[in-house]
Amino acid sequence: MAPPVTAGVDGSNESRAALAWAAREAERRRLPLHVVHAWRFEVHEAVDLGDRDAQEQRVHDMIDKVVREVTEHHRSLEVTCEVAEGRAVDVLTAASAEAQLLVLGSRGHGVLVGFLVGSVGQQVIAQAARPVVLVRADDPAAEAAGRDIVVGQQGGPDDTAQALRFAFETAAARGAGLRAVRAWTLPPAFAYSPGSLELLDEVGGLESFERTALEQALRPWRERFPHVPVTQHVEMGSAGQVLLAAAEHAQLMVVGRRACRTAVGARIGSVAHGVLHHAPCPVAVVPPG
Repeated sequence: MAPPVTAGVDGSNESRAALAWAAREAERRRLPLHVVHAWRFEVHEAVDLGDRDAQEQRVHDMIDKVVREVTEHHRSLEVTCEVAEGRAVDVLTAASAEAQLLVLGSRGHGVLVGFLVGSVGQQVIAQAARPVVLVRADDPAAEAAGRDIVVGQQGGPDDTAQALRFAFETAAARGAGLRAVRAWTLPPAFAYSPGSLELLDEVGGLESFERTALEQALRPWRERFPHVPVTQHVEMGSAGQVLLAAAEHAQLMVVGRRACRTAVGARIGSVAHGVLHHAPCPVAVVPPG
């Protein structure tokens, strides 16, 4: 069976929006939908939450309800569900390994909720084996016709190849256009040398160099997806600010992931971090190949 589109749910409005987004995407890609919930037995001194069986039953009742709701709207969609006891980050990271993509709810604009409280969301995004898409409960009609899939590209052709692949696949599935964005800044003065200045003169200057780099990165994907209309956008400025400006009229923002581990846990790149918190549309974070 083909890997599913997997949605993490926790009963919040954000996770319900993520589930609805995941169901639509699964239909477009002709994939099954898998619903995952992580839970842990809790004991609270001030509130009687019931014994383990009672808590687990409430979890299953909640999952059954949301699955019924999604199947009522998507009757042809194959839907499976999983209730796993354990840490949310472990359950979701494991689920992503078996999925085409993982979809989670996000409050956006600074706060991640549900599965994404504190460092949990950052760990899931940093460790997930597949793209992770974050969807807000108040997401407007961002899938309306005329809105592009926006993807950030930086570095050489291979640095964001997986993000480009995901963006082109999504645009093709939706019949949408794709806007590829590359931001650039002036190098520090000490980075210049007579040799580098001569090379820049030969290619027509820094902006021309950046446009050529973007064209080279896009070339294999444009050949593979010839029916996807592509707009190239090269702008001087910080990558985060340039991408957020482009996201204003996007139905989905796609960025690559630059993850690393530190003494205080997993961290993602600053560009992805900024876009996740402030983009007005759903955001897909794609791991490197």
